[in-house]
Amino acid sequence: MDQKQNVLRLPAERLYAKELEALKEADQDPKPAGWQLSPRSVLTFITGGQAGGVNITPKYIGHTRLVEIAVATLLTDRALLLIGEPGTAKSWLSENLTAAIHGDSSKVIQGTAGTSEEHVRYSWNYAMLLAHGPSDEALIKSPIYRAMEGGGIARFEEISRCASEVQDALISILSEKTISIPELGREVSAARGFSIIATANTRDRGVNEMSAALKRRFNILVLPSPAGLETEVEIVRKRVGEIAANYELQAALPEEEAVRKIVTIFRELRAGATLDSKEKLKSPSGVISTAEAISLLTNSMALAASFGNGQIQEEDLAAALQGAIVKDEEKDRIAWKEYLENVMKKRGSEWRSLYNACREMND
Repeated sequence: MDQKQNVLRLPAERLYAKELEALKEADQDPKPAGWQLSPRSVLTFITGGQAGGVNITPKYIGHTRLVEIAVATLLTDRALLLIGEPGTAKSWLSENLTAAIHGDSSKVIQGTAGTSEEHVRYSWNYAMLLAHGPSDEALIKSPIYRAMEGGGIARFEEISRCASEVQDALISILSEKTISIPELGREVSAARGFSIIATANTRDRGVNEMSAALKRRFNILVLPSPAGLETEVEIVRKRVGEIAANYELQAALPEEEAVRKIVTIFRELRAGATLDSKEKLKSPSGVISTAEAISLLTNSMALAASFGNGQIQEEDLAAALQGAIVKDEEKDRIAWKEYLENVMKKRGSEWRSLYNACREMND
């Protein structure tokens, strides 16, 4: 089997390898030190366009100006921090920016409560350290260390999930562009092109608040939720198609009407009001994001492929909606039941079968 086909999830630089190659060949603009594409070509890769007859698919559907600011930031000595609600494509934009600029998006630190300062700087192979003492062979380089050496971009996902002392380990790196290794009596200086793209979730505010000193080292961009229904429908439809192709799901893609219904439900529950603002709604406690809508429809395709006829049915959508909206709390079930009875039930025949399936699942 082709190795590419045997990988569960391809990194952006492999998934869009043909597009990147076409952009390289067509790129006539000057390239900054360490970049494989010019800033204008990076923008085309992210927002879509044409390059040498090859169609460049949009990776981020939103404000082009935000992408321009992000690219321009990475031309300077400031790092980039992408902030937004869950599902606003922070990680997706971070990965694709890194793939376009350096062709390697694999240098990633995933922020968690267990992330330590060693993950940010370096650690040791303790067996070799005990046997032979500090040496280059015993040194384990962090993703940031490797990005500094090669003039690449390191990605720091969910930085606000890390403890404050771990976050602050970045301050000297971003200020001095060096990592000190006292055990070896030397410093590693960043090659030109080095930067860091971090992401932070607005739902995590107050978990481990970033210090003012660290925030000053970043240019902060707030990524908004999709502005309108049509934009979100387009995002969901595009990503579901890409994920389904990657997973080789043996089911038909969801119809336009199904996507529109799911996005409508999510937007209304997220906003706490119907789209026409005529009726207020209770919002569930969980995250009702664009990413959740994408996952819901992908799971519905898996249900249809494995236990149905390959076509998404209302029962598949209802089961996925129940799991996405009703979490552990009883108030989620109440909010969902009120939405079914006060909103969906009144929407007429087009919504009747989905309403019946959802009501049966919620009882």
